[in-house]
Amino acid sequence: MAVFKGAGVAIVTPFQENGDVDYGKFAELVEFQVKNGTDAIIVCGTTGEASTLTHEEHLDVIRYCVEKVAGRVPVVAGTGSNCTQTAVYLSQEAEKSGVDALLLVTPYYNKATQKGLYQHFKAVADAVKIPAILYNVPSRTGCNILPETVVKLCSEVENIVGVKEASGNISQVMKLMALADGKVDLYSGNDDQIVPLLALGGKGVISVLSNVAPKETHEICSKFFEGDLEGSRTLQLKALELCEALFCEVNPIPVKKALNLMGMGAGALRMPLSEMDEGNVPKLEKAMKNFGLL
Repeated sequence: MAVFKGAGVAIVTPFQENGDVDYGKFAELVEFQVKNGTDAIIVCGTTGEASTLTHEEHLDVIRYCVEKVAGRVPVVAGTGSNCTQTAVYLSQEAEKSGVDALLLVTPYYNKATQKGLYQHFKAVADAVKIPAILYNVPSRTGCNILPETVVKLCSEVENIVGVKEASGNISQVMKLMALADGKVDLYSGNDDQIVPLLALGGKGVISVLSNVAPKETHEICSKFFEGDLEGSRTLQLKALELCEALFCEVNPIPVKKALNLMGMGAGALRMPLSEMDEGNVPKLEKAMKNFGLL
């Protein structure tokens, strides 16, 4: 059984003005997601600025998320690292906190070989008992998990169950699903490609868009699964302008700005991320208004 089916939000981590995690606002964001039909919460991923959290903060945010969600939807914790030992440590601690699954990003900067990727992911998964979803995002990591490696991991490592595919390469995803033989749970990592990946057999999306539009992102998936392909496609196309605006600068700069424009109090970003260029704000506001968010 898949960890979840539908739209999971890659939730932001709100910060106070002094840079501390704003747990009060985080609780509000969790409630907003659950009340608007999100199917899972993915905490401490790229959108959650995990790379600038200390290990203690990282684990505290995961524990807090589990506590506030209280079993209403699955919680998936980002615990990947470019250091295998660190990924093992974070994954074991996240498992103790009660998360339902892990999201393991491809090691970044090291640029491991496919053999190295296999050994890395196997070592992390073998150190825990809960399911793990691989996260392929070569634009950020500089390293691509090839379809053959994903299928090998999902076939040979019992608790590696799927992949968040954010390569943007539809041909690569098609090859992956041609080889998968039902052994790979596929999640779109790109909000502008939800319907195409669902059409290839995907289980859903791990979404930035869901931060601001959880109901609509859920419905893109639910309508598809219910057989309302026209309704799903219509929503996907309607969201395209907003998806483009949410990625006009590096994620999560625009989505945090969008949440702040909505009065949701996502707060500031941690360096080296910087506030959104003022020249891009009108584009974001226009897209949000056209989508009915402002």
